[in-house]
Amino acid sequence: MATIEILLPKMGESVAEATITKLVVSPSEFVESDEPLVEIATDKVDSEVPAPEDGTLVEWLVAEGDVVAVGQAIARFEIGGEGTADLTTPAPVAAQNLVSQPSKVKISEVNEPSPAVMAAVTAPLDTMPSRTGAGGRFYSPLVRSIAKSEGVASSELDQIVGSGAEGRVTKKDILGFVSQRGASVAAAPVATSAPAVKATPASTAPPVVVSGQDEIVEMDRMRKMIADHMVRSVQTSPHVTSFVEADMTRIVQWRNKNKVQFEKTHGTKLTFTPLIAEAIVKAIRDFPGVNATVDGDRIIIKKQINLGMAAALPSGNLIVPVIQNADQLSLVGLAQQVNDLADRARRGKLKPDDTAGGTYTMSNVGTFGNVMGTPIINQPQVAILALGAIRKKPAVLETPDGDVIAVRHMMFLSHSYDHRVVDGMLGGSFVRKVADYLEAFDPQRPVV
Repeated sequence: MATIEILLPKMGESVAEATITKLVVSPSEFVESDEPLVEIATDKVDSEVPAPEDGTLVEWLVAEGDVVAVGQAIARFEIGGEGTADLTTPAPVAAQNLVSQPSKVKISEVNEPSPAVMAAVTAPLDTMPSRTGAGGRFYSPLVRSIAKSEGVASSELDQIVGSGAEGRVTKKDILGFVSQRGASVAAAPVATSAPAVKATPASTAPPVVVSGQDEIVEMDRMRKMIADHMVRSVQTSPHVTSFVEADMTRIVQWRNKNKVQFEKTHGTKLTFTPLIAEAIVKAIRDFPGVNATVDGDRIIIKKQINLGMAAALPSGNLIVPVIQNADQLSLVGLAQQVNDLADRARRGKLKPDDTAGGTYTMSNVGTFGNVMGTPIINQPQVAILALGAIRKKPAVLETPDGDVIAVRHMMFLSHSYDHRVVDGMLGGSFVRKVADYLEAFDPQRPVV
């Protein structure tokens, strides 16, 4: 019977590696096709790698806690059999061969990593560099490997300004630091007071006093990543927030009137989220400068409008699934996407691609009864919009017969943006435009 290597499958364009969190199957154990072999975690979501066919797990090539590159072999697997794997006749299959044999690669398409990445991730397990620094900062195995070989201390590594996604240190960053440090030493071997890279030292947190009545809760993996992401976002982008109050009365009345018929017709619930998402997408078309990212001194305006929707998980953690090409979807399509992503987020069934590629994000703080908030930008984006709770309150209306006070359904919109590239005129005009679209909603709109 054929023995193949199970490779870590491709899990999205922005995902290059994953952490092995749980080995579900033991060596010599027989499993059926599509049953999970191993649980993995990326910096986006948790997922599983299933068995490609009925067969027996011969051996694991990784251990729990290992960081593995996409395309790296994680196990040897014997096709067929009843739990009597032959350990003496392995027949490993290269990544490119697996791609050409669909019957053996039902797990996913595989990308072969670069030789440099493979050199880093195939280091002996007992010498594998740590995934994070002392402050919880993420470092890839390749960066750790280079730092170790070049004698870069952890304290130095923590001071390098990363140019990668979410401020991560890339291969280019670490090599640039090494060359700069080498040049500095060669030019002035005696001078040691001037550092090779100028960086603001991390502030030291004050000591924490714990009493016997306090409860200590260890951060889980996702909470550590969220904390790191939030801190880096504030360090990267000077945040400014503009507020606008929108009259949601027309939308509230239309939804109350049509939500039952909408669900019967389209098989999905109609919440306020897709209605607001529709207005956001229209406003992005009018002000594309908020749908951007920053690369050094360049502003990259994104042509795709991939709308992230921050969602709270049952664990209390936060995740941001993405509605891909939101500008190409109808209200029905937006409602279906919103409900599907929210449901799978709650059940822990999101795939890495579901959280990749976002260009702008909305966060519904009104879900918790909050009137408004000052959201933190989801890097590497440049803006985020928080949706407050919809509340009945008195408001002044202009009529042909004069101003009147009426009870209206009102909602605050809080727009945080990166003041390096989005100034007050653009950031404020955008959120005002979102409110204009919401207030101009057609109350006679058919349920299509």
